Order: sequence, then C-alpha cells, then structure tokens
Amino acid sequence: MREMDVAIIREWVKKLFMHANYYLCDDIMKKLLAYRKVEVSDIGREVLDKILENARLAAESEIAICQDTGISVVFIEFGQEVHFTGGSLEEAINAGVREAYAEGYLRKSVVRDPLNRVNTGDNTPAVVHYSMVPGEKVKLQVMPKGFGSENMSAVKMLKPADGVDGVVEFVVETVRKAGSNPCPPIIVGVGIGGTMEKAAFLSKKALLRRLDSQNRDGYYANLEQTLLKKINNLGIGPQGLGGITTALAVNIETYPTHFAGLPVAVNITCHASRHEEVEI
Repeated sequence: MREMDVAIIREWVKKLFMHANYYLCDDIMKKLLAYRKVEVSDIGREVLDKILENARLAAESEIAICQDTGISVVFIEFGQEVHFTGGSLEEAINAGVREAYAEGYLRKSVVRDPLNRVNTGDNTPAVVHYSMVPGEKVKLQVMPKGFGSENMSAVKMLKPADGVDGVVEFVVETVRKAGSNPCPPIIVGVGIGGTMEKAAFLSKKALLRRLDSQNRDGYYANLEQTLLKKINNLGIGPQGLGGITTALAVNIETYPTHFAGLPVAVNITCHASRHEEVEI
C-alpha cells in the first residue's frame, strides 16, 4: 500500500492548469506548422500565422493563450494500492484549481447554478472523472475546456442499421453546423459505443490523445483519416474564413455497447486544445 498526501495532488493540479493555459502542446504546434505549409487560402495562412504568434507570445509572457480559460476538467486515474491521506481528494483537486486560477490570473468562468448564473469566483468546482486501476501510481490529466467549442458538441443515439455511414454523416454534420463557432482549426473527439453518457465521456477523453498518434485498431485509424478528410473538405478553414484547415485531427475512442444501440458523441475543442498530464 502506497500512502499519498492529497496536498501533492493539490500542488500538481495547480501547476498543470497554469501550464496548460500558458503553453501550446508540442504536438499541436507541429500540426499547425504542417498545415500552414499546405493551406491553400491566403487568409487561412495568415490566420494560422496569427495563431502561432499568439502561442509564442503567451508562452514568453506566461499569460493565457485564450481569454476563455475554461471550465476545469480533471481525469484522475489511481492505483487500487494507493491510500490518500491528509483530507478529501476532491477538495484537494478543487483547492489546486482555485490556486491556479487566482495565482495564474486566469478568468473564472464557473457559475454555481446553471440557471441562477451566480459566478463562484474561483472556477470551482471542477468536473472530475475518477478511474481506479491496478498498481500504486496516480495519473492526473487536466483540461481547461472553453465553451465556444464545448457548446458545439453533440450526442446522437443512432440505430445499429445506420452503421459506419451514419456515424460519418453525424460527425461531419456536427462540424459543419459548428462552423466558425469553435475557433477552427479544431480537434474532434468522437466516442462510439457504451451508453449515452459513456459515449460523451469517450469523446472528451479522446481529446487528450496526442495528435501524432492514431487509434490502435487499424479500422478506426482509417476511419479517423476518412473523417478528417471529409471535415477539411467542408471549406470552413481557419477561424471560419475558408481553407482546407478546418480540423487538425479526429480522435476516436470506442466501447462495447448493447446490440440494439449505436451511441455516438462528438466533443469539439479549439486549436489550443489545452491539456496537461503527469504520473506521480
């Protein structure tokens, strides 16, 4: 049994949220540079240049890449041999968020009630997803999720007879309807299978996967490329101003499902796709 003080989690949550808001991930930077070379639209290339310059300035000055510093989403995977001490794990996570958003001068965007709309003033509570696995390691993944892109996400309960064509149609149509709202170029997370809520979870988890990776199943790796090509053929382009760079990647995650259903979820994020992780 490994004992871990929750103060360690608090400190890491704080560091990760600040870093995620200041620095563009290296895999995203490489994709932006690669698409800059092949973008056919003059204004599209200019927009990509501005995005890259913005990322450079944010990193140099340690200021937020985007003014929407997001709702705080945390994925925590911990070994069943880990015993947390020193207080509540969830309270420690929220304390780390609170400190990050105060010390990092990050915008506080969370409201206490979805209808009464009173701001909590510290960007808590976080949305926390827990997962227990064998061993004694703890993996933290944080995602400051902006709502320009989150609002464009969708879930659909397809019929099994809709098959892969139905999945492709739904994903591409979701991106088409989103247009410029999620600040393209975007990354598209797709969850297929499970139940309604499992598909939605998978679509968000898919956004954490590096853009230089692909699905381990060859069938879904090919489907990711098919979807990416169709999405970039929509012509939405950088910031919706036209071009071939609408999406940088499509990441698919799947799970077994009931023989009577085919749940599909699409979770979209902007080009910044802010996330960081650590294994403790």
